[in-house]
Amino acid sequence: MVHPQEKKYTANGKLLLTAEYFVTDGAIALALPTKLGQHLTISPSSEDGNLLQWVSYHKDQVTWFEASFDLTELSCKSSNGDDDHKQVAETLTDILLVARKMNPDFLPVNTSLAVETHLDFDRNWGLGSSSTLIDLISQWANVDPFRLLMETFGGSGYDIAAARATGPILFQKFNGKNRWDDSPFNPHYKDKLYFVYLGKKQNTKEAMVHYIVTPEDERIEPIGRINQITHDMARDPVDFSGFNSLLEEHELLVQMIIKQPRAKELYFDDFWGEVKSLGGWGGDFVLATSDKSNDETLAYFKSKGHDVVFTYGDLILEN
Repeated sequence: MVHPQEKKYTANGKLLLTAEYFVTDGAIALALPTKLGQHLTISPSSEDGNLLQWVSYHKDQVTWFEASFDLTELSCKSSNGDDDHKQVAETLTDILLVARKMNPDFLPVNTSLAVETHLDFDRNWGLGSSSTLIDLISQWANVDPFRLLMETFGGSGYDIAAARATGPILFQKFNGKNRWDDSPFNPHYKDKLYFVYLGKKQNTKEAMVHYIVTPEDERIEPIGRINQITHDMARDPVDFSGFNSLLEEHELLVQMIIKQPRAKELYFDDFWGEVKSLGGWGGDFVLATSDKSNDETLAYFKSKGHDVVFTYGDLILEN
């Protein structure tokens, strides 16, 4: 039974199909919101006043984080686990403090609340455990999610736009402003697209190091072509072969700037299709294209030690 004062919010996960790295310099990105996201529930608590009890659940409904906060000064009173959990508690405290600064009516004193978050995905998959949290708290606090992001984690903001999208979007950060529109991306060969988890959690800030050390004029030069690739991918008339060519060209443009080996070179050099990194190179998910049977494709990735593989229809939210 739902408590009459209970509030629930939902945010989509995300994958970045094009313009990784370049999106921070104003390139147009094709972002794919995922069916797997994160959910936030707030309900009154029977505990004494000025207390916020927070519990976070993994996709298997096992608690991975738990903490309590004093609402007078919005400070963490206790948290479970090791130093990693303490860092999570500090980060969460910072987010809540910024949200209260943006909206002084958020989390008033003399109240007690119980908060639960539920992830649909493994928090190591890189589908947006942080960005969905930012969006959920912004919904709850009724504040601008992009400003909340910039004053906490930072980033381009495409993941925040994807958090409430109903399908693929074209996103651009231009002159300090975020703009996005629904994308027509709906490939008729979607049954040939697979999302493969590499088994390595990628830190976005660490991944960006290889990009930002490149002189700005060199980074800016490929953006025009990156934008064209994004628009060409978004249009369904491009056939499967043409889509593969665009993926490869995009990979080579990124490689030219960050000077890192492609995922296909590192892990799948004998794969018959194309492989493209999604987001920061070296971890999280890649997109793989295959014109062979589903069983044969999954067997290939399993032979490489990759058991987490989604089809397009399983994972991507479609308009």
